Parts: sequence; structure tokens; C-alpha cells
Amino acid sequence: MTLPDSASHSELQVAPQVGDLAPDFTLPSTSGDSVTLSSYRSHKNVVLVFYPLDFSPVCSMQLPEYSGRQDDFAEADTMVLGLNRDSLHTHKAWAAEYGIEVPLLADMKLEVARSYGVAIEDRAISGRAVFLIDKEGKIRFRFVEEKAGDYTLRPEQVLEKIKAL
Repeated sequence: MTLPDSASHSELQVAPQVGDLAPDFTLPSTSGDSVTLSSYRSHKNVVLVFYPLDFSPVCSMQLPEYSGRQDDFAEADTMVLGLNRDSLHTHKAWAAEYGIEVPLLADMKLEVARSYGVAIEDRAISGRAVFLIDKEGKIRFRFVEEKAGDYTLRPEQVLEKIKAL
């Protein structure tokens, strides 16, 4: 499965900006429970990793890389959450095949992707984006790839942003 590369940043909605309160949400998770973003306030930073599709080539590099750095994120008092429009069933199969241990959230109607300005409506996917949310629930860093098939922001760069908080 390949991702369309023609979805440019200009086709995405306006995302909340650095300094804004992160839009709250509750979504079903591969962890077995629903995850509510605001439940992390006051005790953990959160990295939201929006990605287009499970089992796609670039996503199958990106999420395993974040999962492989899970201990580093935990040391930085940070929870990583992957989100896209795929179902929990698909998330679980993909996580099992690729050894992904970070929770994957099912945003099947793209409601959360829309609230963060990263839904690509005509393709029914989210763009590739990373949001760093601090313990107060504020967005401290945001990065949206120019094209859905790009993957230029790596986990170690996000860890540096967390250390700078």
C-alpha cells in the first residue's frame, strides 16, 4: 500500500498553534482502554504522532522507531500516542507484526485529526504530524510534514524538544 504524496500542507486545515491548549479527545486504544488526552495533565507530557495508514511503508518505519525509543520517552516523563483512522483490529495486527508497543488510537472518523488540523479529507486519512503537549495541556511544539509520504522529523529530534521544556 502506498500513500499519496500529492497532499500538501496547504490542503490541510489550520492546526492549533504552539501555546494553545491542546484539543482534548477520548479514543479507543490498543492498550485495551479508551485514552483521554486530558488524563495526562499534571503528570506527563504527551507526543501525538498522527500518521496516514497502518501497514504503509513509511508508517511502518515511523511508529516502530517511536516504539523503540519508548524507554527514552518514559525517562523524559512523556507518553507517545499514535493516531490514525484505522480500526483497533488493524492497529493490533500491525502492532503485532511490527513490534509496536506504543498505544495506537483509532480515530476512525478523523474527528481528532480535524481538531488538530491534519485531516486530509479527500483521501480520508490524516497527514503525518507530531504535536508535543506539555503537562499543562499546552502545545509546545508542532510539526506537520509537507507531504503525507514524507518522514523527516525523527524521535530523537522530538526527545530534544522535550528536554528543552
